[in-house]
Amino acid sequence: MSKIIIAGGGTGGHIFPAVAIANAIRQLAPATEILFVGAKGKMEMERVPQAGYAIEGLDIAGFNRSSLIKNIGLPYKLIKSFFQVRSIIKKFKPDAVIGVGGYSSFPVLRVAQKKGVPTFIHESNSFAGKSNIMLGRNATKIFVASEGMEKFFPADKIIISGNPVRKAIVQSTVTKAEALRFFGLDEQKKTILVIGGSLGARSINETVAAHIRDLGPLGLQLIWQTGKNNSSNFIDRGKAYESIWVGEFIVEMDKAYAAADVVISRAGAMAVTELCVAKKPVVFVPFPFAAEDHQTVNAKYLVDKDAALMVKDDEAKGKLFPAITKLVMDEEMQQKLRHNIASLAITNADEVIAKEILKYLQ
Repeated sequence: MSKIIIAGGGTGGHIFPAVAIANAIRQLAPATEILFVGAKGKMEMERVPQAGYAIEGLDIAGFNRSSLIKNIGLPYKLIKSFFQVRSIIKKFKPDAVIGVGGYSSFPVLRVAQKKGVPTFIHESNSFAGKSNIMLGRNATKIFVASEGMEKFFPADKIIISGNPVRKAIVQSTVTKAEALRFFGLDEQKKTILVIGGSLGARSINETVAAHIRDLGPLGLQLIWQTGKNNSSNFIDRGKAYESIWVGEFIVEMDKAYAAADVVISRAGAMAVTELCVAKKPVVFVPFPFAAEDHQTVNAKYLVDKDAALMVKDDEAKGKLFPAITKLVMDEEMQQKLRHNIASLAITNADEVIAKEILKYLQ
């Protein structure tokens, strides 16, 4: 029986692909024992057990760019996390370790590599993170979503797999009517889905909040995932309206996609991947401070293929609401975007990754 550690988390963009990989491994090799390692206080500590897997939490945090004083304890936390990882690996004795990005990924893969344990990396973005670049030198294989990643990783280690998507989304059979009933919304109205990521997107949320009163006269309704940051303020604003479902986080994203006519979204790698699979007309508002501005790169790739629309973050206040209302009223444009975004979908990345990893354990 093989034992595998999957390390990483912090956001849904890391957690959901990790769970998809775990599920694929378990399906192909049911006897495999899988342990997740995440960061204490982060969403993986809740989401991973919900998915049916055990998880160990590390006392680790990332660099806080907005408040330098909060970084004082970082060296101590990093050193402590390495001791915790050594203890976990000594006790669990993994045959392989998979890193999906996030704070906990680096110390776990670093220790595993020093102990000679095969390590695998999944890099979801078109610009690799610094930790993954460092770890890539000694990794067994590196799974990437797009071409041209040789500038970050050794070419002979790269496998272009795409990004794993939750089976609930890939295999969804939920009808639009069922999905709208789930959210308590009107089957006759056009529906906008707003997803700014698990932590939230201020520019998107503030624009939506500013135009809440404009939805009714246009015959529109809203499914609004506010994300964690400042969520109570936006939830209070939205709850006053019958035509708005509002919440911090949507667990059943397959239903949210099924209910939506059009979508407003950030352009993180996993959001883009899921929207391709869900075949949804989308207006992207890329997060401008992502490393190397990779969200704009992600969005532009689709925009250049007539598969999506884009509004810059600093222009969201004036341009986002007109862009989404114009799209929701234009059936011809929706159809074109649906057709083009669907052609970019990859639905079996989890199986590709699982099979490749299991090859090394036989």
